[in-house]
Amino acid sequence: MTARFASPVRRLLIQAGASALAAACLCLAAPAALAQAWPSRPISLVVPFAPGGTTDVLARAVGQELSAALGQPVLIESKPGAGSTLGADFVAKSRADGYTLLMGAVHHTIATSAYPKLPYDFQKDLAPVSIVAQVPNVLVVGSSVTAKSVQELVTQAKAQPGKFAFGSNGAGTAQHLIGAQFSGMAGVDILHIPYKGSGPLTTDLLGGQIQMSFDTVTPVLPHIKAGKLRALAVTTAKRSPALPDVPTLDETGLKGFNLGTWFGVLAPGATPAPIVERLHREIARIVASPDFRRKMEEIGADPIGGTPAQMARQIKDDTERFAKLVKDAKVTLE
Repeated sequence: MTARFASPVRRLLIQAGASALAAACLCLAAPAALAQAWPSRPISLVVPFAPGGTTDVLARAVGQELSAALGQPVLIESKPGAGSTLGADFVAKSRADGYTLLMGAVHHTIATSAYPKLPYDFQKDLAPVSIVAQVPNVLVVGSSVTAKSVQELVTQAKAQPGKFAFGSNGAGTAQHLIGAQFSGMAGVDILHIPYKGSGPLTTDLLGGQIQMSFDTVTPVLPHIKAGKLRALAVTTAKRSPALPDVPTLDETGLKGFNLGTWFGVLAPGATPAPIVERLHREIARIVASPDFRRKMEEIGADPIGGTPAQMARQIKDDTERFAKLVKDAKVTLE
């Protein structure tokens, strides 16, 4: 009886084991199969700022090339607000299938410290793909400001505390932190006005609603060349090739000042590795192309590239670096 009974049981166990093994193989094969089929429909590249700024310009440049490489439209979707955190949160919580991406920036590494109640973890919930470019920030003033140098601006601001207002792409962004650090190092009282992006910020700067900004070179470069805005200094350690005659803040006396802005592509954290790798390969090819590099030169950007691992290290290092700057500048947001 025992022998006759055991045989069907063994068969059932063998069948169950085979089914489990087959299921495991399917699970292992699923990411590869998904990557082979990807993309089969349009991809959304989310910009966490209003249209018209550097993030938007870079997203459109990369999106156009990615669309040609992948054979599917790459749609630019603007989700501005809360210093770039609304767009990042949207992508972090999107399906990890390669169809929703983020054109992120250094701002997100600042937001990690500036916003104590973020609904996502930038280092865990988003997967780095590649840094696309780095762009210097530049201190510019509108036509209502008579200062021709940083020293003159500081003198005027000290004589009229609270009169000068600077705009940023939002609370907790690089522009905000640069303005706060400038205020502290120069010993001036300047008012911070947050916007949802460089587009509306630049409009108000040109219109005289604010007196100055520390925006990236890209959106203000045409207005500087047209004489509508005056560039007083760049915020990075080296001068910008797009503005070779404009000194650095370090050169003007604010020793050690060195803050710029990088931009790159990220995906939801659980995106299959084959999709992330495919995206990285395509973006690396795009960034290395002479045509893309020429476009970047025209807008004052320095093409970077790099692997997902290199981007992850950049994010980690910047998050740690900005945590101290945020604390020193006493930038805390809800």
